[in-house]
Amino acid sequence: MTTGRSGRTVRDLRRGNRGAVLQKLYFGGPMSRQELGPATGLSSGSVSNVVGELIADGLLEEAGVVDSDGGRPRTLLRVSPGSAHLIGVDVGETRVRVELFDLTLTELARAETPLLPRGCYDVGPIVDHIRSGIGAVLAQAGVGTDRLLGVGVGVPGIVDREAPGGAVVHGQTIGWDAVPLEALLRATGALPQEVPYLIDNGARTLGQAEMWFGAGRGARDAVVVLFGSGVGASLITDGSPEGGSTEGTPLEWGHLTVSVRGRRCRCGARGCLEAYTGAESLLARWAERGGGGPADAAGPADEEEALAALLASALAGDPVARDVLDETAEYLGAGLSDLINLFRPERILIGGWAGLLLGPYVLPAVREHARRHALRHPAARVSIDLGSLGPDAVTVGAATLPLSAFFTTGGRRTAPLAAPEQPGWRTALTQRG
Repeated sequence: MTTGRSGRTVRDLRRGNRGAVLQKLYFGGPMSRQELGPATGLSSGSVSNVVGELIADGLLEEAGVVDSDGGRPRTLLRVSPGSAHLIGVDVGETRVRVELFDLTLTELARAETPLLPRGCYDVGPIVDHIRSGIGAVLAQAGVGTDRLLGVGVGVPGIVDREAPGGAVVHGQTIGWDAVPLEALLRATGALPQEVPYLIDNGARTLGQAEMWFGAGRGARDAVVVLFGSGVGASLITDGSPEGGSTEGTPLEWGHLTVSVRGRRCRCGARGCLEAYTGAESLLARWAERGGGGPADAAGPADEEEALAALLASALAGDPVARDVLDETAEYLGAGLSDLINLFRPERILIGGWAGLLLGPYVLPAVREHARRHALRHPAARVSIDLGSLGPDAVTVGAATLPLSAFFTTGGRRTAPLAAPEQPGWRTALTQRG
C-alpha cells in the first residue's frame, strides 16, 4: 500500500475524497460535478472518479438538469435516500422511542414503549424495548437489515465508548452502574453482528441534531440544553454545516451545585441544579405547595400530562403554579449564566420535551435571569432560543451517529450490503479501498 509523506495511504485519500463529496452533497446539494470541484477542493478528475464510484455504489443519483452559461446543460447530483437505512433510539425519561430513517433522515417508521411504572429504568426491560422496537420499525417499513448502516442510541448518563467489550453507561440518576449496554444489545440477536450499535449521551445526540439540521445551523459554537425530567447539556465547539466534523461534549450540567445543603437531587447529592429545574422537581414542588403533580393521587399520573396541567394552571392565573414556574425560570437562567461565563457560546438552544412545553412561557424570564447573572461581555454575544426539531430531536441525533461514521468511511461499510433496486449498485461494499 503506497504511503505519502503525511502517512496517509492511497486508501485513506480515496476514503477522504469520497467523504468530502458525500458530505457536500448531503448538506449543500444537489450540485453538479462542476460545482463539486470548488466546493470540495478536489480536481475535476478526482471529482469525476469519485462521483463515478458513488453512482456505481448506488449512493448518488441524478436530481435534474440545469442550464449552464453557453455550454451543455449540467446534471445535478444528490445523495440517494433509499440507498441505506439508519435507526435512532431515544432512551428517554418516560418512554423508549425507536425510529427508522432513510439515508437523508426522512422517517420511515417508529415505535414507542412507555416506561412502566413511570421512571422504571430497569436495564432488562429497556434492552427488551429497544430490541422489540427495532423489529417493529423494520417490519412496519418492510425492510431488512441488509442496508442498515447502524443503530444509534441516546441514553442518560456518562458513556464510556472505549470500554472493553463495547460502550458502558454510567447513569447515576437512573441507577445504572457501569451497564454494558452495547454488549447487552448485541446479545439480543436483534441484528446481524456486522450492524453496529453506537451509544452516546442523549444531550449530545440532541446537540448534534440541532447543529446539523435545526436551530444551531450556521453557529460555530453553542450549548444545547436537554430539559426533561432532569436537565443536561452538550457543548458544541465546531458546528460545521458539513456535519461530520461537529465536536460535541456532554456536560453533566444538571449536577452543578446551586444551593449548598439544598433540595435532594435524584443523583443523591443536595442542591443540584436539576433538583430545582427538572420536570420531576417542578411537579414535586407544586405538590408540596398544595398544587397537583405526582403527589396528588387524583391528578394525572403521566409526567408529561402533569407538567401540562401545571402550565395550564399557571396560564389560568393560579399563583402557586406561577410561582413554581417563575422560580424555575430563575434557577434555569442562573444555570445558563454559568455556561455563558465558562464557555462563551454563540448560541444556547433549549430542547427536550419539558423545554419545548414550557419554553414559550418561561423563555423571556430565562433570558433575563441568564443575562443578569452572567458577565456582560459573553452575555452580550449569546442568543438563547428553543430548539427547532421538536420532541424527536434526540432520536434524530442518535441516527446521526451511524450517519457520521458513514461519512468518515467515505460511504464504505464494514460488511457487504444488499443492493437497492436500481442499476449500477455494487453488491460488495467492503473495507477494501
